[in-house]
Amino acid sequence: MPERIDAAAYDRWLADLERRHLAELTFPELSRALRALSATYVERRRKIAEGAALAGAGKRAAFALFYGPLHFLLVAHIVHEIAGAAGDLSTLVDLGCGTGASGAAWALACARAPRIVGVDRHPWAVAEAAHTYRTFGLGATVHRGDAAAATLPSGRCGILAAFTANELDERARAALLDRLLDRGSRGDPILIVEPIAGSIARWWGRWRDGFEASGGRSDEWRFRPELPAIVAKLDRAAGLDHRELTGRSLWLAPRATAASRAAARSASS
Repeated sequence: MPERIDAAAYDRWLADLERRHLAELTFPELSRALRALSATYVERRRKIAEGAALAGAGKRAAFALFYGPLHFLLVAHIVHEIAGAAGDLSTLVDLGCGTGASGAAWALACARAPRIVGVDRHPWAVAEAAHTYRTFGLGATVHRGDAAAATLPSGRCGILAAFTANELDERARAALLDRLLDRGSRGDPILIVEPIAGSIARWWGRWRDGFEASGGRSDEWRFRPELPAIVAKLDRAAGLDHRELTGRSLWLAPRATAASRAAARSASS
């Protein structure tokens, strides 16, 4: 765990997740739900847009208790490793916030935690994210909305889209890229995080080219975290293996000129 993250707060969050999401589910029920959720992501991605990933209490519990901590650990690692990512922010916009784990990881890595604005289209995710931010003691506003079209603050803010862009359709994803590059050209730090998976290869190259043309960077990550006990137990029970976490990211802390912005738009078209 990166040194700026409060270990006690992290442990409280994990204990709260386990208490709430195992209150009405047995461990075997939760592990079966995790297998079904994993199959949805790997084999039935087209159903994600229809809400299949969060259909039913079992899948929601698995998403919060298993994938939430994994996302937290990955984003915390990325922000720790990228120079300047844990700089001073007054506001952090968490687009497609899910359970709020990714946004909380970035906010907690900062020297002074920013206020978070979380946006997600699913009502359960909105409520879960609000609970996550509150458990970590982070000031936040969370509301339902479309990540690609969400209203962004007029002032400078950090913008996070973690495990979000791949779930959008092509038109919405292209629109989001244009908006992010535009905000980057105005001085907003932007972080995109996605899994290393073949299903995102078709669009990732376009986004990578756009970010790099604007002076950003693209990275792939592999590291061995200390998994929380409940996550490791679920990992084994569901026949998964997350002893090594992987991901890819795009980072833009821009000093873009009009010329670089034009080049970025050309690369993304």
